[in-house]
Amino acid sequence: MAKVFSWEGRRPARVLIVVDDVLAKARPTLIREITKYFSAHSRRAELVTAPILVPGGEAAKNDWRLVEKLWATIEQHGLSRQSSILVVGGGAVLDLVGFAAATAHRGIRLVRMPTTSLSQADGGVGVKNGVNYFGKKNWVGAFAVPTAVVNDLDFLDTLPDSAARGGIVEAFKVGLIRDAGLARYIAKNAKRLAQRERAAFEKVLIASARLHLRHIATGGDPFEMGSARPLDYGHWVAHKLEQMSNFRLGHGDAVAVGLALDAYYATACGWLKSEDAALIARTLETLGCDTGNGRINPWVRRLLLKDDGNAVLAGLEEFRQHLGGALTLTMLRGLGIGVETSDIDLALMRRVIRDSTNAP
Repeated sequence: MAKVFSWEGRRPARVLIVVDDVLAKARPTLIREITKYFSAHSRRAELVTAPILVPGGEAAKNDWRLVEKLWATIEQHGLSRQSSILVVGGGAVLDLVGFAAATAHRGIRLVRMPTTSLSQADGGVGVKNGVNYFGKKNWVGAFAVPTAVVNDLDFLDTLPDSAARGGIVEAFKVGLIRDAGLARYIAKNAKRLAQRERAAFEKVLIASARLHLRHIATGGDPFEMGSARPLDYGHWVAHKLEQMSNFRLGHGDAVAVGLALDAYYATACGWLKSEDAALIARTLETLGCDTGNGRINPWVRRLLLKDDGNAVLAGLEEFRQHLGGALTLTMLRGLGIGVETSDIDLALMRRVIRDSTNAP
């Protein structure tokens, strides 16, 4: 671990550590262990101050004062672009700290240590950093390549089930658009994954991280200059539902609803076999997600049907604004086959939303 920190000239790297407070509460000895580790490796890296705790979950991305607090700490301790920031926590905390690091001095080296299944399988290995603004998810942000990402699967032991399945949902997403073998493995082993059987759980998270990294590194558009974001399949629904729920709905569960709805839409368009859409919904339900067809949380159903579906459909325009240019969504033409389309039939999408929630 110490080797990921670069020397600052002839002196050891100066490191600022930021820790997710939810993680710190779940692992009461963590801060002491971090301090002890850096004391043992002081010839390579030194802490500029005691680890800083920030709120975990979406609260971290909804409070601009936290960004300013991190900037002030960087300034107070004289960190430079050759210094390092180590962030230990879930995806929201990685986003917050990543944004502060990317914008201080136009970029301070960042080492991520994701501690949730969602961040280990997806967000932690990417180049995006962002915070919420105007009530919209990731409205302010920056692209910055981390110096290193360290996935320690032991961190997943303390996750509640609702958080643990988030990474599996994102893994299912990338399998659906990129790797039919992974998608089918998750479908076949959904019960084992829901029970967090270690071997299956780790296999899926590692495969997901590799697929996400491969897309970012070799997909030709790592900084999203184009109008397509295939890794955000199902996310136009998810981002809007999170916003409408005041972020009470977790990202993984929101993405599950988006995956199911877009699968139903693709079936309605004649692009996806009905049995494939059924497999997707059944898999998500076995994992413990709300996906429609009779198994959907009443308050999520109300969000989807608000204003005859127009409230959630507004997410399409917000997605277009976020992308720039024409609205482009990834849709399925089969398991493992994601294609881009800019032709979205709003009336059909509204009907799919009503049908998927069994609305009268």
